[in-house]
Amino acid sequence: MAVKDKASTLKELKASKYTYRSIREELRQNLISKIRTKTSLFNGIYGYDQTVIPDVERAVLSGHNILFLGLRGQAKTKMARQLIQLLDEYIPIIKGSEINDNPINPISKYGKEMIAIHGDDCPIDWIHRSQRYVEKLATPDVSISDLIGDIDPIKAAQKNIAYDDEYAIHFGLIPRSHQSIFVINELPDLQARIQVALFNILEERDLQIRGFKFKLPLDVFFIFTANPEDYTQRGTIITPLKDRIESQILTHYPEDIETALQISQQEAHIPENIRKSIYIPKLMLQILEQIAFTARDSEMVDEKSGVSARLSISALELLYSTIERRMLMNNELKGSARIADLLAIVPAITGKMELVYEGEQIGAYEVALAMINDSILEQCQPLFPKIINTGKQKTINPYQTICDWFTKGNTVSLGTNDSELKFKESLSQIPELQDFFKVKDKNDILFLKECMLHIIAASNIIQKEWQDQRIVYKDQLASMLNDLDLSTN
Repeated sequence: MAVKDKASTLKELKASKYTYRSIREELRQNLISKIRTKTSLFNGIYGYDQTVIPDVERAVLSGHNILFLGLRGQAKTKMARQLIQLLDEYIPIIKGSEINDNPINPISKYGKEMIAIHGDDCPIDWIHRSQRYVEKLATPDVSISDLIGDIDPIKAAQKNIAYDDEYAIHFGLIPRSHQSIFVINELPDLQARIQVALFNILEERDLQIRGFKFKLPLDVFFIFTANPEDYTQRGTIITPLKDRIESQILTHYPEDIETALQISQQEAHIPENIRKSIYIPKLMLQILEQIAFTARDSEMVDEKSGVSARLSISALELLYSTIERRMLMNNELKGSARIADLLAIVPAITGKMELVYEGEQIGAYEVALAMINDSILEQCQPLFPKIINTGKQKTINPYQTICDWFTKGNTVSLGTNDSELKFKESLSQIPELQDFFKVKDKNDILFLKECMLHIIAASNIIQKEWQDQRIVYKDQLASMLNDLDLSTN
């Protein structure tokens, strides 16, 4: 029913058999309907079906305020925003009320006086559920007046009323969120004295402003988000407040590559025409996701800080942009991903991780390259034959003919900006390489050839050098001899 067709007075509202529900009962009943009809509560949230989402549902059914506790990039705020779908589409409020007074159950002085004066003719408005979600980022400069309110001396003077009169109050965000969901992000950043004011609202439901006490039975569903790292870095959640937040729900990173892939594909902002003109092998996408997994396990990265899912998302966007740029430079209509393109995603890696002291000594760029190398090996090694050392100075090398080609002094240089034709010609110099990919998808062959060269280089049989926007493969012994000649000269 459209807003214009809804009741406009209290009398019409009562005639429509409208029933008042608290926000917790509203959330609970709408969640029950979703569970019974097997309707998904969260759209675009992957990997939480058996962990976080059941915890959220149990908390809502219990009428609990919620604290999402987890490292950065774990969809804490995104989940909070989607709980808006559990609210009724429209609810009535007394017209002109600053704090969303319900006509059936007004709580403010203004709302009660409107009912007393107009009775059943009291005018009402309807607000959409999107207006019943309020979000505030906790920063050190947030004040009590921002959240709760303050005495407005100008208003008191104009109306000739005392400061302890409710009409003298300029209400803050929380009273204005009556019958709404109120979210505070990064809760530990909030000053301790303001957290004290919050738990007074959670427990007593009264407002204390500049020594004046106002009893307002606010009906607010609180959601808080916090990062465990913040407890030691910037602040803490005071114990009385934490005690009054009934459900603390722990979030986590994707537990497998496929789940991470779904998240990145959904969140990456890539124009549709670019997606259609660029081919990225599934293996390359898996390597991109593996980089985040490798970073989370790395001793060079501060595990308390975490590695956000935004690393993979940003890396995917940079990968597409790298290929798009190459297409523009070479006047090409189609493009495909290369291992060499991974050099271009380093900025997405270095900006998304906090290094420990050892990592800082090595340097963010070198750490990022090492993670790219490790991720390529992790995803590619199971796909190719292994080089086996028998222990009797003998090695079973399925790539011997390829290695022999490099021993003759041949090199392969693969650049990020090389045209598709030049790139193909560079790899085609190694005729023996083609024999390994007779049954593979032709779209993946060039990429798999690159991966194989990377695997061979990882066994120290040939040498791989990351150069500026280019990877060069050559014979290791010849390279050592050249270095020796240069040093003697």
